[in-house]
Amino acid sequence: MKKTFITMVVLTTMLSCKTEEKKTTIAVTYPETKKVDTVTNYFGTEIKDPYRWLEDDKSEETAAWVKAENEVTFGYLEQIPFRKALKDRMEKLWNYEKISAPFKEGDYTYFYKNDGLQNQSVMYRKDKDGKEEVFLDPNGFSDDATTSLANVSFSKDGSLVAYSTSAAGSDWNTITILNAVTKEKLETEILDVKFSGISWYKNDGFYYSSYDKPKGSQLSAKTDQHKLYFHKLGTAQKDDKVIFGLNEKRRYVGGGVTEDNRYLIISASTSTYGNELYIKDLEQPNSKIVTVVNNFDSDNSIIDNVGSKLFIATDMGAPNQKVVTVDASNPTPENWKPFINETKDVLSISTGGGSIFANYMKDAVSFLQQYDYDGKLIREIKLPGIGSAGGFGGKKDETTLYYSFTNYITPGSIYSFDPKTGTSKEYQKPKVDFNGADYESKQVFYPSKDGTKIPMIITYKKGTELNGKNPTILYGYGGFNISLTPSFSIANAVWLEQGGVYAVANMRGGGEYGKEWHDAGIQMKKQNVFDDFIAAAEYLIAQKYTSSDFLAIRGGSNGGLLVGAVMTQRPELMKVALPAVGVLDMLRYHTFTAGAGWAYDYGTAEDNKEMFDYLLKYSPVHNVKAGVSYPATLVTTGDHDDRVVPAHSFKFAAELQAKQTGTNPVLIRIETNAGHGAGKPVSKTIEEAADIQAFTLYNMGYSELPNKK
Repeated sequence: MKKTFITMVVLTTMLSCKTEEKKTTIAVTYPETKKVDTVTNYFGTEIKDPYRWLEDDKSEETAAWVKAENEVTFGYLEQIPFRKALKDRMEKLWNYEKISAPFKEGDYTYFYKNDGLQNQSVMYRKDKDGKEEVFLDPNGFSDDATTSLANVSFSKDGSLVAYSTSAAGSDWNTITILNAVTKEKLETEILDVKFSGISWYKNDGFYYSSYDKPKGSQLSAKTDQHKLYFHKLGTAQKDDKVIFGLNEKRRYVGGGVTEDNRYLIISASTSTYGNELYIKDLEQPNSKIVTVVNNFDSDNSIIDNVGSKLFIATDMGAPNQKVVTVDASNPTPENWKPFINETKDVLSISTGGGSIFANYMKDAVSFLQQYDYDGKLIREIKLPGIGSAGGFGGKKDETTLYYSFTNYITPGSIYSFDPKTGTSKEYQKPKVDFNGADYESKQVFYPSKDGTKIPMIITYKKGTELNGKNPTILYGYGGFNISLTPSFSIANAVWLEQGGVYAVANMRGGGEYGKEWHDAGIQMKKQNVFDDFIAAAEYLIAQKYTSSDFLAIRGGSNGGLLVGAVMTQRPELMKVALPAVGVLDMLRYHTFTAGAGWAYDYGTAEDNKEMFDYLLKYSPVHNVKAGVSYPATLVTTGDHDDRVVPAHSFKFAAELQAKQTGTNPVLIRIETNAGHGAGKPVSKTIEEAADIQAFTLYNMGYSELPNKK
């Protein structure tokens, strides 16, 4: 039976001292979503799963449901009076030239450029005389620009290049091989490549990783045995040799060749944290693969080598990371020697120009030091301001390196860096029609439910009155050791222009304070993350940045789970909920694509009864209750998302639509020919961002944009 909501929205005009109130009525008739009697028994508990049929991404019924839901959603969005104005402003602000840092390969200097609104950035090159030409233009890869450039790798002499492409946002890629000088295609593409780098060994061929093609749907079927291959130029893909993963079942396997072509480095793991580490001496034709780390208890990576001396970044016995050295002849941990010791701040490492760069994260902002290969501190690097710096990478013989710098009110700029003198120069500063000086970012530390202090950066226009009526987006992630550091976003800039507040909470489960911070928000401690987010919302309300009537919560992927869990636990706390590409069915997430690899963070419903009970208690799909008034909700996903399959979002939206009480709309916006987010065309990105903000402001009661710029 179809369900109809008459949405009564109080609209307030806020452009003058005069306040007018009027009511508008939008009828929302949800499509009929059938229920099928599907039951699974977990440790003696029967769990109904009436919408499991929506997991079949190949069925005509699912396709019809997607079409019907989109018709309702876009029918609603089209009635928002300022939707087009938001899109136009976003488009205008987005329309500036974006240029990447340059890099040298062979006789050419390469860089990426987007003229402004191009759907995909174009790869250019210059020769020694400065003559510029297009090298790769992904905008021509498909008619609708939904095929994107995923990875580009040159052989050491720059004469050969292999690049991978992603169609419709899928994680499954295709590798094309060219003569880099003439741009001539050399041989048949390498197909069905997933979660892979491309690493050349001399000019002989390259290493890449993939899974066997799954039975059933390539977009949702489980893939859990990753293999590392070597493709020798001039041979067929079917003859590619498996280097690692044939006899060892690992979910993620990667391989890379050191800059001097001496060693193959292999990383293997069963989950998103913890990896085995191996090396193979490529100077010895029949050398065996040698174990460096033989367990999954730590994260380890070989960052460089000087001859047989290996430099390893690790959190083994150092939750905030350290760097050690060891000789490749005897590389196991008992032989490791200290190089850069662990500190109270989280460390990440890059190399280039004959130096090693230690990028520390201090309360989610960057602090950098430069070392030589003897471990001597050369200098602390002065950054342009307080924010996020990235880069400082390149070949050993580079005389100029590049880095980017950004924060919430500063568009990403590129700086050149002289590793000998330590001087930085502005290389490329974007010309954006946004005056960051009019805005400010403030970092606060608020207490979570258990008293843990959580950092949060709040950004808003200077002079904003703290009266509890500011439209506010609270964003979070809280998982997988991922850190949310300050960065500029055009969509967020438009939100700030409208008088909006943008707050980012650096919750447990992330990587902002190292492994201990990460582990405090996983498995049986996952509720800590939700409590941290709830406490962030309560802080913003208590300090009168906003109130429940003007608060939206937003997050994507693991952050989509965050939003789904918090809105079902505390539905009265926010006015709008925006879960994007979320992991929302916690009992079945591990049965799709590479989802089983997330078990370090989540645990699975099959582990034991205690873990099942814990997951069931917060799983968003299973905690939607009839008779509850949930916030206005716009679920977003892509029909080709093979990272977090869209069935999560489908089932959650169906549950909400069936059980919602009150007048708040529950809609799902399903982008076609789109995946988890990577490679999404600019036009689609703008449309989605405008729709999200229009939905948010409209459901907070606005009839016009607060600032008609």
